[in-house]
Amino acid sequence: MYSKRTAALASAAALAGSAVLLAAPVAHAEVVDVNYQCKTPIGDKSAVSPIDIKGVKSGSGYKITMSWQKGVSSSPVELGKGAMNPSATVKLGGADSGTVAVTGPANQAAIPANTPIKINDLSGTYTPKKTGKVTFTAGVLTIKALGTTTTCTPTNSPKPSLTLDVTAASGGSSGSGSGSGSSSQGGSGTDSGGQLPRTGPEDSAIALGTLGGTVLLTGAAGALWLTRRNQAVRR
Repeated sequence: MYSKRTAALASAAALAGSAVLLAAPVAHAEVVDVNYQCKTPIGDKSAVSPIDIKGVKSGSGYKITMSWQKGVSSSPVELGKGAMNPSATVKLGGADSGTVAVTGPANQAAIPANTPIKINDLSGTYTPKKTGKVTFTAGVLTIKALGTTTTCTPTNSPKPSLTLDVTAASGGSSGSGSGSGSSSQGGSGTDSGGQLPRTGPEDSAIALGTLGGTVLLTGAAGALWLTRRNQAVRR
């Protein structure tokens, strides 16, 4: 009888831990169409490209990667391999504010004349300064090629492509504030800022898994106490 009671309590504790894990917060991401208006050396151009932004915990911050699913702008002449260098900004919203600079490699193959320019993935690092939900939205795209600069600005007030639940480094607080971002060449993130507790979706799941384990151990301990108490009463 006592063993059955112990097993029942342990099972209930395990289910409670599982429920906590299911409730763990996750990042929200979606592909958003961005209407770029580009100022080029040969006049204004426009193009719409779906934009995807991802955030992965990396050291003391998050590696932010911005991806274009369609080409934007074009060149009246062929751009040889390595002739085009892109960079962009990602706007922060919600609990934090400011921008994150993202950069990436030059074009790895020649781009034919009058062809939409496909942008390689651009990456940078975001270090939270505030605690809460932070949104990431496509900002200005800059393309440098053959000594010229093309600037493409979103004009359709795009929605955020990514939302993350973050925790500020020691000394931070909740609410709105300024964010920080540092870019890295070649699409690899470079950490910046001070030490930051693990706060990403994966780390949240690990932390909550530990909580579930604590609940399980607490349930088992309670069952053991009841068993010993009943045995003492029978004696």
